[in-house]
Amino acid sequence: MMFKHPALLLLFLIYIPLVAWYIWKWRNSSPSMGVSTTSAFSGIRTSWKVWLMHLCFALQLVAIGGLIVALARPQTHDSQRTSRVKGTDIVLALDISSSMLATDLAPTRFDAAKDVARKFVSQRVDDNIGFVVFSGESLSLMPLTNDKPALINAISGVKTGLLNDGTAIGDGLSSAINRLTSGKAKSKSIILLTDGTNNAGDVAPATAARIAKEKGIKVYTIGVGTNGTIQITDPYGFSTTTMETKIDETALKNIADITNGKYFRATDSRMLREVFNEIDALEKTTLDVNKFTQTEENFMPWVLAAICAVVLQLLIRYTLLRRIP
Repeated sequence: MMFKHPALLLLFLIYIPLVAWYIWKWRNSSPSMGVSTTSAFSGIRTSWKVWLMHLCFALQLVAIGGLIVALARPQTHDSQRTSRVKGTDIVLALDISSSMLATDLAPTRFDAAKDVARKFVSQRVDDNIGFVVFSGESLSLMPLTNDKPALINAISGVKTGLLNDGTAIGDGLSSAINRLTSGKAKSKSIILLTDGTNNAGDVAPATAARIAKEKGIKVYTIGVGTNGTIQITDPYGFSTTTMETKIDETALKNIADITNGKYFRATDSRMLREVFNEIDALEKTTLDVNKFTQTEENFMPWVLAAICAVVLQLLIRYTLLRRIP
């Protein structure tokens, strides 16, 4: 056991004047008279009430000592326990191309995707999750981490226009694979969400899928939105443009088939939420996790000891040692 504030243990020096005062008070508190001999009183023993009075003082010292130790913050370090949890390594790969601003999913495809991604992350308590974005190129925003608040902040803060426009599905998938290579879990997977066709980047989606298969990584692909003409409003609301979008379902199904994953289609916000719920149910693996706690506070037993000492002292004083005025 160690103390966070060991200097406070010096307060135990207060015992010296307290004990000295008690002894002086005890010797001078009783009246006395002079007699020629005390032989007549030699058979009288010390009353049990005298010992109870000494016990009350000792209990007061115990209470003070308990509070001093509690204030010094006793702590135990290097605590470790093993538990079985359901966890895996996952990377979210999100399309942030301009077409994701379409409003066929409310409020936009992009906002709907971020919303379900945040909820998905918050539910995966024991997983390590990374975050990759792509449009005309790819960018890894978060490594594999169990820091859910940081991951949710990264998802909330990402915006379209961060990268050159386009849809580089193969590059996004490759970046996600690179992130997963550092993972320690046996089960590894990628959730790739896009609304278009691969038209940029250096890596073909099928090539990236074969690499994922070699590394034992499953890829769940999600085609979001509807095909056809869509209206896109810029992030500031100043202008609206019209463009054609078409999801390459054949390529997304091929990626999922190669990696033993699954392809999903979400044409509205409700379906997108259901897709993530299904993936949440599918992608769980039981793991033995060693949880290491560096510091445990142990002040509470000392506080309880002090309280018990005070209560016992009061009970003795107002019952067995009660005085009648």
